[in-house]
Amino acid sequence: MQVLERFFKYIAVETTSDPERTASPSAGRELDLAKALFEELKALGASDVVLSDTGYVYAKLPATPGLEDAPALGFIAHMDTSPDFPGAPVHPQVHKQYDGKAVALGAGLTLSPEEFPHLKDCIGKTLITTDGTTLLGADDKAGIAEILTACERILSQNIPHGPLCIAFTPDEEIGRGTEHFDLAGFGAKFAYTVDGGDPAVFSYENFNACDATLTIHGKNIHPGSAKDKMHNAARIAMEADAMLPAGEVPEHTQGREGFFHLTNMQGDVTCAVLHYILRDHDALHFDIRKEMLLHIAALLNEKYGEGTAEVQFAAGYRNMEEYVRPYPELIERAKAAIAAVGLTPAVEPIRGGTDGATLSARGLPCPNLGTGGWACHGPYEHITEEDMELCVRILLELVRMFAA
Repeated sequence: MQVLERFFKYIAVETTSDPERTASPSAGRELDLAKALFEELKALGASDVVLSDTGYVYAKLPATPGLEDAPALGFIAHMDTSPDFPGAPVHPQVHKQYDGKAVALGAGLTLSPEEFPHLKDCIGKTLITTDGTTLLGADDKAGIAEILTACERILSQNIPHGPLCIAFTPDEEIGRGTEHFDLAGFGAKFAYTVDGGDPAVFSYENFNACDATLTIHGKNIHPGSAKDKMHNAARIAMEADAMLPAGEVPEHTQGREGFFHLTNMQGDVTCAVLHYILRDHDALHFDIRKEMLLHIAALLNEKYGEGTAEVQFAAGYRNMEEYVRPYPELIERAKAAIAAVGLTPAVEPIRGGTDGATLSARGLPCPNLGTGGWACHGPYEHITEEDMELCVRILLELVRMFAA
């Protein structure tokens, strides 16, 4: 089966994860794809194929005789799609021999080369887009399609390989993709998540991240007699947000620049709650961001009275760089594999996180490879067949290198 055929099969299955539920998987619909992948891996001839009761799919390709002592290499992708935008029904639009011009998606939306300059590199390729009403699902069903297509070729073409370990996870998009990951059962010494964008880009740095909740407790007095008595929680919350650096927000940062991102707020005179995500590639700067929120709370408590403001942090993930850098072969082989398929390797930090960040911290060094997808989590998501094929070839090059 070709990679594009697999991709179309997977995106037809809705797998939107649900951040409001604590079950694993968070949405039962994720199991529809998990069961299909379980059956497909068995049909391909993989061994030790497992579908866990928490929705994880695992499989192994035993080493070619004589290569049993090669390091066990893993490939990982996630099955869920983001809840940020509708995930079904996906109606992919196929644009063969893409001409480089703007594409009318539907729903009044246009995929424009002015907004997405990389489209010039897609000229002549088979471009797959949405119809404007859903996301596409390339994040990360393209990664699944590429991994399974590589596995099929390894088995059908008898490509020499060391021990290979495959895993497909649920709930990555809501930060819980490794919550029940069976690291010992997975069995890899090293792994790569296949969950990026540009096939030429390799990443072994990501944000340090956490969620923060700033709660403001006010004092509600009748407005007619409120002078010097009322503490309006909603207004104090606005005051608190204004103390943060105005330029250190997602819309004004790039590269390795961190940010405070106000994702949600609600409240009234009595109580107001602000939800933030904190991100920074630098661990020291990340800790400073947390200290800044605590300092703002302390200032508000001093000004309005103890107990006015409180901050709670929810654990996130750490930058994988400190766990990957001690294994330079992971970095050099990824760059060499990208170069081997005719691309110029580019190493870029991820302005986000992957399952690999958490797995790296747990002892499985796990940097990230591209899938060919662009503009994920929304109606402008797109990918080309040719770039997916390049990603398959990169995986095969890595398999050869780790078996050498």
